[in-house]
Amino acid sequence: AEVRPQVGGIIEQRLFREGAEVGAGELLYRIDPASFQAAYDSAKAALAKAQADIRSVQLKAERYKDLVRIKAVSDQDYDDARAALAQAQAEVEAQKAALETARINLDYTQVRAPIAGRIGRSSVTPGALVTADQTTALATIQQLDPVYVDVQRSSTEWLELQQALKSGRLSHPGADGSITVRLKLEDGSDYPQTGRLLFSEVTVDAGTGAITLRAEFPNPDQRLLPGMYVRAVLEEGIAQQALLVPQRAVSRDARGKASALVVNADGKAERRDLVTERAVGDRWLVTTGIAAGERVIVDNLQKVKAGALVKPLPWSAPKRETAGLRPLTDLDPI
Repeated sequence: AEVRPQVGGIIEQRLFREGAEVGAGELLYRIDPASFQAAYDSAKAALAKAQADIRSVQLKAERYKDLVRIKAVSDQDYDDARAALAQAQAEVEAQKAALETARINLDYTQVRAPIAGRIGRSSVTPGALVTADQTTALATIQQLDPVYVDVQRSSTEWLELQQALKSGRLSHPGADGSITVRLKLEDGSDYPQTGRLLFSEVTVDAGTGAITLRAEFPNPDQRLLPGMYVRAVLEEGIAQQALLVPQRAVSRDARGKASALVVNADGKAERRDLVTERAVGDRWLVTTGIAAGERVIVDNLQKVKAGALVKPLPWSAPKRETAGLRPLTDLDPI
């Protein structure tokens, strides 16, 4: 949030340390209040005068009310007295509003933090002249805990996801429909806190064809800073029947069709056609072609022919190929 003056004047004091944490409502600057104090005192005196004047007009209207009954005064005189009373009452209300305006302006000479967060450098020093309509902020406060992360998602992918959820190919990850978000930082490390998706924009950016999603993350250690680039991983849907197969076990023909060798119930190698959705690390996300618990041949593929009798052994992925992933010996449903 930008800190801006609501009234013009000379900065008397700066009351914060640049880069420090400030609380909502904390006093940051003090503008010379002399002229605003004088305006407040003048408005206060004007209200007192209006309240004194109304008493005299009110008594006159009450006397004329009794006199008009006995025809001691004319109806016109009584009507004039009532009009003068109404005018005096309106004047009191106007002076009350003027006093409130003067009080607000006097309060605005104390510039306070609109939100809690870390405040940056000050753009003004004591003695500087500021105005209520200036374009330059006095300072900027960044809220660091929690922080918001904006994620760009193409509208095409968004439509495909909605269709997959509607058709049942994917299910919502949470019972309440909530979506969790994880982050990878610029150095490739994982951010330890888990965030949640707050909302998605209702319009598509015409220039990029993307929809903006906003996630909220706790940031107690302030590792995330405004303007930092991160990669977001959203758990938008769960494919209950999909499996992760090592990429080295999947081959493709000239048309790009995927297949793999599977050990069947007879202990023989059997070639299966696969449907792969996308890569997940060093694995393929396979939606059809293999069932959970079936064994896929990963190594020595050049020596194995379809229909050959094989003696399968458990396979462990080399660490250099599976950084951050645990070794698999069977297919993992996701």
